[in-house]
Amino acid sequence: MDDLKNKAVLITGASTGIGAGCARAFGALGAKVAVHYNSSKDAALEVARDVEQAGGEAFVVQGDLRHTNECERVVQAAAQRFGRIDILINNAGSMVRRAPMLDITDELFDEVLHLNARSMIMCTRYAVPFMTDGGSIINLTSVAARHGGSPGASLYAASKGFISTATKGLAKELVGRRIRVNAVSPGVVVTPLHDKYTSPEQLETMRKTIPMGRLGTVDECIGAFLYFASDRLSAYVTGQIIEVNGGQFMP
Repeated sequence: MDDLKNKAVLITGASTGIGAGCARAFGALGAKVAVHYNSSKDAALEVARDVEQAGGEAFVVQGDLRHTNECERVVQAAAQRFGRIDILINNAGSMVRRAPMLDITDELFDEVLHLNARSMIMCTRYAVPFMTDGGSIINLTSVAARHGGSPGASLYAASKGFISTATKGLAKELVGRRIRVNAVSPGVVVTPLHDKYTSPEQLETMRKTIPMGRLGTVDECIGAFLYFASDRLSAYVTGQIIEVNGGQFMP
């Protein structure tokens, strides 16, 4: 996949989980990777070291993407460092906390939707002018967007549903700029999100719904991102969502 060598990649939420896995994979392919983080500075610096040790170039940038001005600043910092943006991976997001419907507040609604949905829109909005030679935008959605999520995760599922639908609309809108827009939809994958918000009992219940009989790993998601990023592999693919879920959901 030498067509990804020297590509300028901005990955939001790249300090842990799937974002970190993507950063390391692109680094191993010789890309220039902007590693965004919000609060996990030490983890982001470790990811950046891994990128450079693998043969890539790394740049670390902090920002709270719940806020539009921070989305703009992060994107501009990456573009200024690399001179352009070729690939944008909108990975940042969180469940924030599990909350049944009767416990949802305006504050929680805003935090979940701003962090997951608005950050994707605004990072895309500010990155597009720097994608002057075309490029690839890859959004992170979730199997929760398909089935509504597990108990207490309806806001999170709804925000991912927004991302899935917006991916298709943005694909149509940006095709004239030679920018492809796609999404990766993981199922139940072992990441810090589940470490924080899902009990072992809940994970076991989820595992039983997966035909493969096990939870997924971060590494098993990365190939889908590399596929969408590579023009050699997916130049005629846009507006698509790849489900990576062990057969839990088959659209």
